Amino acid sequence: MEKRSLALWQFGGYVFTSALGTLLHFLYDLTGESVAVSFFSAVNESTWEHMKLLFFPMFLFSLFEYRFFKEEYENFRAVKLIGILIGLILIPVFYYTYTGISGVTVDFINIAIFYIAGAIAYFIETKLMKKGVGRKFPQKIVFPILIGIAILFVVFTFFTPEIPLFRDPVTKTYGIEKAPL
Repeated sequence: MEKRSLALWQFGGYVFTSALGTLLHFLYDLTGESVAVSFFSAVNESTWEHMKLLFFPMFLFSLFEYRFFKEEYENFRAVKLIGILIGLILIPVFYYTYTGISGVTVDFINIAIFYIAGAIAYFIETKLMKKGVGRKFPQKIVFPILIGIAILFVVFTFFTPEIPLFRDPVTKTYGIEKAPL
């Protein structure tokens, strides 16, 4: 792959993440609250569950994209970890900043936060990849870290800490309400 195509691939990743994340927002309800679907889709309107909508599509796309860029960018895995973490951090930072200032939650702003966090994450990834940031980071530990994050998303869906990050602002509940098979 030519280096100039990286930006196009990253844009494609952003579109993929945006589309799949949007689908995952509704998939749990569309499947009749399937337990299997709850592992990777939102089960409520909490900030944590919205972070899940960004994580799984970005992780999935990075696995696909890796096949094409692993030779060209030795920092690929580390940068993808950084990008995913940035996106995950930005969602609660943006949400709690604007709701803390305004005292209200607005649906279109909540939706925009997901898309903005994803755009910033992919933009930063592109810049860091081209600059060679993360080459000295032990690349082999990136996948286990990402799997660990994925496991946390699943575990906290069912065993949810009762703190604001996990609280559904609509129902005032935590985690999955019921789990039909």
